[in-house]
Amino acid sequence: MTKADIVDVISGSTGLTKIETEAVVNGFLQTVMDAMRRGDTIELRGFGTFKVVKRARRIARNPKTNEEVIVPEQYAPVLKISKDFKKAVNEAIR
Repeated sequence: MTKADIVDVISGSTGLTKIETEAVVNGFLQTVMDAMRRGDTIELRGFGTFKVVKRARRIARNPKTNEEVIVPEQYAPVLKISKDFKKAVNEAIR
């Protein structure tokens, strides 16, 4: 499912135009990205928690040359899905 598909579904179920719906979806995504750039955590109950985690520096290996490569420490955005969401997906797929 793409962002355009999400806009279509939301637009059809809310009665908003696709342009209005796209503005809302883009606003939500921008808000999440801005908050994560600041290092904030976003908790959406029943869905999940967006947060930034620090990944430590590590030594990796290039599989083609077998040469060791140092991967510097970095920050990564992660989404931890809620238990309710996991349960709903698990029950729906069975």
